[in-house]
Amino acid sequence: MSDPAMQLRERLATVSDLGAAAALLSWDQQTYMPPGGAGARAEQLATLSRMSHEVFTADATGALIEAASDAVSGLPTDSDDAALLRVARRDFERLRKLPSAFVADFTRTRAQARQDWIEARKQADFGRFLPVLTKIIALTRQQAEYLGYSEHPYDALLDAYEPELRTAEVRTLFAELRDGLRPLIAAAQANAGAVNDEPLHRGYDEQVQLQVSEQIIAELGYDFNRGRQDLAPHPFCINFAPTDVRITTRVTRNELNMCLFGSLHEMGHALYEQGVPVQFARTPLARGASLGIHESQSRMWENLVGRSRPFWRRFLPTLQARFPQLNDVDSEGFYRAVNRAQPSLIRVEADELTYNAHIMVRFELELALLEGALDPVDLPAAWNAKMQAYLGLTPPDDAVGVLQDIHWSGGMIGYFPTYTLGNVISAQLYGAAQQQQAGLSDELAGGEYGGLLHWLRANLHAHGRKFTPRELLQRITGGDLDAKPYLAYLGAKFGELYG
Repeated sequence: MSDPAMQLRERLATVSDLGAAAALLSWDQQTYMPPGGAGARAEQLATLSRMSHEVFTADATGALIEAASDAVSGLPTDSDDAALLRVARRDFERLRKLPSAFVADFTRTRAQARQDWIEARKQADFGRFLPVLTKIIALTRQQAEYLGYSEHPYDALLDAYEPELRTAEVRTLFAELRDGLRPLIAAAQANAGAVNDEPLHRGYDEQVQLQVSEQIIAELGYDFNRGRQDLAPHPFCINFAPTDVRITTRVTRNELNMCLFGSLHEMGHALYEQGVPVQFARTPLARGASLGIHESQSRMWENLVGRSRPFWRRFLPTLQARFPQLNDVDSEGFYRAVNRAQPSLIRVEADELTYNAHIMVRFELELALLEGALDPVDLPAAWNAKMQAYLGLTPPDDAVGVLQDIHWSGGMIGYFPTYTLGNVISAQLYGAAQQQQAGLSDELAGGEYGGLLHWLRANLHAHGRKFTPRELLQRITGGDLDAKPYLAYLGAKFGELYG
């Protein structure tokens, strides 16, 4: 008979395979599935989620975790085997609190909600999305009660995306960022004419945009032998294994930055997943440490790299070779164009300065929904009021307002703060990389990014999910979550751009 540790690995592999099958169905749902398949797909995903949950939370899994504990008791805490058992135990204890019937119902509801959201967004009709959203919010509250919390129900949801982080800490971080960003945003608005983004809106063939974006991300390290890029209503990255990590983007003729930076953002996620050791495959270690850490990778490649001067000194000729209408633009002009700071309605198109305001709007609305202080039917009005308060804008319709994001249709309440966490962490990691790797700063200044990817692979990607976000930050930077490097980066960059 095989030993308990081996039996546990086999059981975890079965759970992973069921999850990968569900993920493949989800990828297809968002890329190629015909709209009429939504109902059947919801049932298929519900079945797979129920089966996966039942296998993972069964008494037999708990018994194997306990039996395998002896085998790792003398190992260092950072060994792969000890980390696997630790992560499996945490997941088991958390997910065991959720009944299988609840998991299946929630999955079914979310799968159907995605199609409802797509149709509601097309028609700018929040009323079409309201019934299923109301059910999702009710299920989310129920989920928080099942999981339990000591301070706020949002803690239980946030923990799924950012382990050990609490709502109170997010509020403190957001307050610090608000205070630091307010004068920068005001200065940019006062000198709005200093930056012109006209070159981004000259009309660019959509298919060629996709080809150019794929050329750029391939040069940066995305392995198309282990991935692919497709179109989706809302860009995402999905991971079936370190050897199969796919991304999507979206494209429009008169917004060159949409496809370019959407691809760079999702590439950042994918580089992380492709960098996870293959030996972690089919285990709970085979993904990122948290969504905040994950977003640090996407935001780093999208912004700290992709919106830098050296990046466009290197890649503007690549664009000009396919788009001759850019031949009158130099790299400085293009750099300034992609860094124009101006409040906008759409989060995924927001500049670095105003982006976090979008996250704060969603965070505050999620808290109000979860607390019962906001009824779902009143979301559009509440959304518009907060957009006006934070950004001075009122959406003309719900398609570019409350319906713009896919996340609530997926039941991902508690997710949005991780985008801002990723912004903050990206600056910490970027600074640590330059301090720790000799010559890296010169390479980055010259538009060379292989050294950065190598450092990230060795110091971050190689650990998969072995450590909590706090442990990982401590190991890499020697400190905890800290907004100061991020605010310093924004202050230096936009201070120079806008005087």
